[in-house]
Amino acid sequence: MKTKIEIFDPALCCPTGVCGPDVDPELTRIARDVATLVNKGHDVIRYNLAQNAEPYVLNKDISMLMEAEGVDGLPATVVNGKIVKTHKYPSKTELATWLNIDVTELEVKNSPLNIDLKSI
Repeated sequence: MKTKIEIFDPALCCPTGVCGPDVDPELTRIARDVATLVNKGHDVIRYNLAQNAEPYVLNKDISMLMEAEGVDGLPATVVNGKIVKTHKYPSKTELATWLNIDVTELEVKNSPLNIDLKSI
C-alpha cells in the first residue's frame, strides 16, 4: 500500500512563507520537502485552511481536533488516515520514516550555476 501523507496548514496567505516581510523558514522548508517528495512520486498533499476548508470538514479527526483546539492544533499531519502529529510541521526524518525512504531523498541537490560571460 502506498503511503499517503496529508498536511493540514492553518490559514496562510501563501504556502511558501515568502509572501510577507518576514520569511518563515519552517514554511519554506516544508514547502520544499513536499515539492521534493511529490516530484519523486510520493503521495503528499498540503491543504491551506484559507484556500480550501473542505478537507478540514470532511476529515473527521481533523474536524474534532479543530473543535477541541481551534486553529492552535494546526498544522496537523495525517498518515494513511490517522493523525500522527499536531502543532508543528513534520521533520525530514519523520517524513522519511513514514514513507519508508532514506532521509537523503529529501535533500535538494544544488546544481552549479554556469554563466557564459561571452554571451553577455
